[in-house]
Amino acid sequence: MTQPGLLRVEGTRIVAGETPVTLRGFGLGGWMNMENFITGYAGAESQQRRALRRVLGDEGYERFFTRFLEEFFTDDDARFLQELGLNSLRIPFNYRHFEDDDEPFVIKDEGFAVLDRVVDACARHGIFTILDLHALPGAQNQHWHSDNPTQWASFWSQRQFQDRVVHLWERIAEHYRGNPWVAGYNPVNEPADAHGSAIGPFYRRLEAAIRAVDPDHILFLDGNRYSTQFDQLGDPLPNCVYTAHDYALPGFVDGGPYPGVSRGQYVDRDRVEQTFLERTAYMRETGTPIWVGEFGPVYTGDPARDAQRYRLLEDQLEIFDRHDASWALWTYKDIGLQGVVTVDPGSEYLRRIAPILEKKARLGVDSWGSTDAGVRDILEPIERLFEQEFPDFQPYPWGARRWIHGHIRHVMLAEAMVDEFARSFAGVAPDAAERLADAFSFRNCRVREDLATILRRTAR
Repeated sequence: MTQPGLLRVEGTRIVAGETPVTLRGFGLGGWMNMENFITGYAGAESQQRRALRRVLGDEGYERFFTRFLEEFFTDDDARFLQELGLNSLRIPFNYRHFEDDDEPFVIKDEGFAVLDRVVDACARHGIFTILDLHALPGAQNQHWHSDNPTQWASFWSQRQFQDRVVHLWERIAEHYRGNPWVAGYNPVNEPADAHGSAIGPFYRRLEAAIRAVDPDHILFLDGNRYSTQFDQLGDPLPNCVYTAHDYALPGFVDGGPYPGVSRGQYVDRDRVEQTFLERTAYMRETGTPIWVGEFGPVYTGDPARDAQRYRLLEDQLEIFDRHDASWALWTYKDIGLQGVVTVDPGSEYLRRIAPILEKKARLGVDSWGSTDAGVRDILEPIERLFEQEFPDFQPYPWGARRWIHGHIRHVMLAEAMVDEFARSFAGVAPDAAERLADAFSFRNCRVREDLATILRRTAR
C-alpha cells in the first residue's frame, strides 16, 4: 500500500499533500477499552476484570484477555473495512493498558505492542487510524465508558491525573511520530468538565506538550459535555479538528418511530440536520474541519423498527456528505446491539452469559441498550420524591432523572451483577478460557448485511 503524506488541516478540510481526505469509518469500541453492552458484562471494565481474575485464576485470565486482544481485530477485519470502501478506524483505548495506578508515570511497552498490531493491520489495507484515549485516570466523564463505576469525574479537579495524561500522550506522540497511517490523536473522549473551567486550559497545555514531541499529527479534540459543547474551548488551536458526537434520538433503544416522536420531540430528516448543524456550529464559525467522532443507531431485532433506523442512518450519512463532514460510526463489533460485525448467538461465550444478558435487560442495568421498564416500581417513587423535595436539583450533565437512573441502574445494580457475570465462567480451565475469546474473531462472527450494504453504497 502506497504511503500517504501525513494528514494535516488546511482550512475547512483535512488533506494529504494537496488532496482533500474525508475520513469515513468506524470506532473500535470494546477492544482496548471494553464496554458492558459490547461484550456483555455489567458495570465498568476494571470491575469486570477483577472479578474474572478471581474466577478464572491468573493463567485463565491472562490467556482469555491475550486471545481476546489478538482476535478482536485482525487483518481479516481490516480487509473487511477496505472491502466496505471505508478508510479510517478510530481506536479507543483505556489508560490501564499503558500505566498502572500503583506505578504512575511508568509506561508499559506492552500497551504499544497491542495497539501497534491494529495500526499496522489497518495500514496494510489503506485504513487510517485515529488514536482515542477513551478512559483517563480519575475518569474524564461520569459514565461507564470511561471505566468509571461512580458517576464522579475526578480528572478535572486533580492535577495528578492531568499530569499523567500529558505524560502518556508525550510517549504516544513519540512512538507514532512520523507514521503517515496514523491520522492523528484524539486525546480525551467525551470530556465532561462539570464547571467548564478546566477543559480549555488543559487542552492548551496538552496541545503544547504533544507538539513539542510531534509537531505534525492532527489533534482531534472533543467538545465538553460529551462532545456537544464547544463554547468553553476558546479559539481553535492549529492543526486541530474539533469533534462532535451526533447520536439521534430515534436511534436510541427507547427511540420512537422515524420520522415520529422520540422522548417528546418530533424528529424527521430536517430535525436531524438541524441538530447536526447546531452541534457543529463551532466548526463552521471557526473555519475548521468537521469530524463526527461518534453516531449511529442501535438495532432492536424488529425488522420494521430496524428499517426505520437504517433510514435514519442513511439520512445522517447523506447530511454528513453534503456538509463535507468526516465520520466514525459507533461501533464496529459487538454481541449484537449495534455492530456491523456481531458475535454468533450460538457461540459458547454467548451461551454462557445468556442468563446475565437477560437479567441485565430485565433490570435495565446497561445505560446503552436497555430501558427502565422492569424497574419502574423502584424508580417512580424516587423520581417523585426529587420532583417534590428537590425541584431545582439538575445535576450535570443531563439532569435529575438520568442522574437517578445512573446511580440506581448503572452503578448500584450494575455493581451487584459484576460477580454474577464472572460466575458464568466458574470451572473454565485456561485452555477453554482462551477458546471462549475466539467468539470475537472475524471468522466466527456474523455480518449485519443490511448495514454493510448501506456503507458500501455510501462509500461509492
